[in-house]
Amino acid sequence: MNTTSHSLELFQSGREELGRVLAGQQELIEQSLLTLLCGGHALIEGVPGVAKTLAVKTLARFLGLDFRRVQGTPDIMPADILGTNVFSPKTGEFVMHRGPVFTEFLLADEINRMPPRTQAALLESMEERQVTLDGQTYALSPYFTVFATQNPLEFEGTYPLPEAQLDRFLLKIRVAYPELAEERVVLERHHEVPVGHRLEDVELTPVMPQLMEAARAEVRAVQVEPALFDYLLAVVRRTREWPALTLGASPRAATSLLLVAKAYAARDGRNYLLPDDVKSAAAPVLRHRLILRPEAELEGFNTDRVVADLLAATPLPR
Repeated sequence: MNTTSHSLELFQSGREELGRVLAGQQELIEQSLLTLLCGGHALIEGVPGVAKTLAVKTLARFLGLDFRRVQGTPDIMPADILGTNVFSPKTGEFVMHRGPVFTEFLLADEINRMPPRTQAALLESMEERQVTLDGQTYALSPYFTVFATQNPLEFEGTYPLPEAQLDRFLLKIRVAYPELAEERVVLERHHEVPVGHRLEDVELTPVMPQLMEAARAEVRAVQVEPALFDYLLAVVRRTREWPALTLGASPRAATSLLLVAKAYAARDGRNYLLPDDVKSAAAPVLRHRLILRPEAELEGFNTDRVVADLLAATPLPR
């Protein structure tokens, strides 16, 4: 057990600071911090009004990162996100006008309302942290992170994300309705807040960049026994032959599962991996990378239930 765990400190501070704005939503807070700890991107799914956008904006403030937001609409174009070269009459030359992707923390709100061409414009930036325009490559911040939200219930005017796009997201975070006590806190806070009060008016203590770097170093240093590599691969490979699935997890999914499992270990102040870390990471890492057979959906299955069944059917390492 690490006596001075930077990851533990990061999560304790994150829960406290984000809790000043968010009532409950502990799973959303935990998995958002895990995404940042791993240096990945996250897809947040939930019905309207459960504080998805508020959570992302608060997280950006807590991290002290430059924040930009893009609202997904059916008519948004790639240039609206990436930017474009604009001709300047004064100089007689084209000048690069940078889009909102040139930031450290990008919120793509209602990403499934963006047309496929615009969704694809984010692929290079998410995978390689760079943007190519007119043959010129521009580097993005090493902290560049995309958090995207989507509403699972709306179908009109939406474009479901293709598998290649979904695979770029490290985690898919599902946001449920708050518990009764949490929703009461929401009402009480709104009752007490003056008209015109904004998120920026809430005092938050941002995390020091050194703490995030130290916490990420702890994730990289987590030790993994050979038997746990075999266990993790057994879970991933079983998805490719599971009868309820038409598409199983890719090798990228396996590396993502390992990374997030190590982050769970670091979050708990450990420098070694346990099977429980793999189990905890399995649903958020795999749920958006698996495709159910139509007959399984008709029987009421979802990917979370399939992941639970997979874990139950996979023998633990000895």
